[in-house]
Amino acid sequence: MPPFLPGASGALTSARRAAWRGALCAVLVFLAIHGWYHGFDLGSGLAGLVALLAGGLVAAPRRGEPVPRADTPPGRGRHGLAEALLANIPDPVILIDRRALVIESNAAARALLPSLRPRHPLSFALRDPDVLDGIETVLRTGEPLKTLYSPRVPTERTFEVQIGAMQGGEAGRAGPNVVLFLRDLTSAQRLETMRVDFVANASHELRTPLASLLGFIETLQGPARDDTKARERFLGIMRVQALRMTRLIDDLLSLSRIELRAHVPPTQVVDVGPLVRQIADALGVIARERGVAITLDAGPGPHRVLGDRDEILRVIENLVENAVKYGGDGGRVELRLATRPVEDGRPPQVEIAVRDEGPGIAPEHLPRLTERFYRVDAASSRQQGGTGLGLAIVKHILNRHRGRLVIESTPGEGATFRALIPALGEAKKSDPKSGDSQKGEPTKG
Repeated sequence: MPPFLPGASGALTSARRAAWRGALCAVLVFLAIHGWYHGFDLGSGLAGLVALLAGGLVAAPRRGEPVPRADTPPGRGRHGLAEALLANIPDPVILIDRRALVIESNAAARALLPSLRPRHPLSFALRDPDVLDGIETVLRTGEPLKTLYSPRVPTERTFEVQIGAMQGGEAGRAGPNVVLFLRDLTSAQRLETMRVDFVANASHELRTPLASLLGFIETLQGPARDDTKARERFLGIMRVQALRMTRLIDDLLSLSRIELRAHVPPTQVVDVGPLVRQIADALGVIARERGVAITLDAGPGPHRVLGDRDEILRVIENLVENAVKYGGDGGRVELRLATRPVEDGRPPQVEIAVRDEGPGIAPEHLPRLTERFYRVDAASSRQQGGTGLGLAIVKHILNRHRGRLVIESTPGEGATFRALIPALGEAKKSDPKSGDSQKGEPTKG
């Protein structure tokens, strides 16, 4: 163990080393017992830890136990175990004295705060006023507390800092020391934000057609009670709004079912060729009404994957339908199917590519296209009958198939959506990390 106490000249005495190691051992044993990593109860947890240390159970060698030599290599005996446990705690842990000088820290703390050094003030590495004020409060009152720490470099993250007082070190002469546990809340906060946004967006999408329906019902019950023409027109609008809500609910249920099965790999052998032909024929009628031509290039087959036939059909349908709706009237939608060989270290992939000749998509929108309810043009999407969930469904289906979605677009030159699924024989060996990527080209002047 390095000499942690500030102002010490030379190596620490064996007794003081043993005391600090014993204190660390107490911290680690207590953390293991109370499971702080999965929800540490600061009030009862640190109070118990303080009581444990104050009672002298582990803060110093037991009576009759030989005092370790100062030159004893670390890693031997129970103190070495304490050091190993501290090093392997996944979240940052920092121990400081009453002057806020660092006594000990683990690797996670040093990775988060590279300037952290033994015997140096904690404020050299962590300058958050809420945390520093919290330490002063704990030293003054002895009561544990929690606060938040949100570093913004290199990326914005949020930590819950649990601060508690503890006795140890120099047989009580140094007064209380302080232990800090930092628990990363970034992912949890991101999920909570997504949940809140999802509920708000879903509520908004349902509230609008419901308000429209209620308005027309009141009109039909009142002023338009005997107006036959108005009644027929209003009933037609009400039907459109009811269908819109039905589509939204269907998409929400589909997305929920896909997410529930996200970790269950599909096992059917599916030839994608007949599926792209089926969608090209089915959507051909809608396309012709808009003056849009769908061209199909299925290439030499078969194009087999391990998959869920209905889900793959849904991917193709969503991509082609979007191209027909948003590619502009009088244009062309190209639907291509091919099995790509090994490329960039990836196994062979079955590629379903859909290209339109529409206005294209600005680069700032590309990373968010697969978010639920995200729309480049909300008004146009609703007018086209979109729910804002189509590409989210595509992404989650491809995730389940260990595939990915690649989006390429140049503003003014259309967009290409490529769904890639590992070819049969490679699906089980493919990289489980999957998702979507977006690629935007700068506008050509």
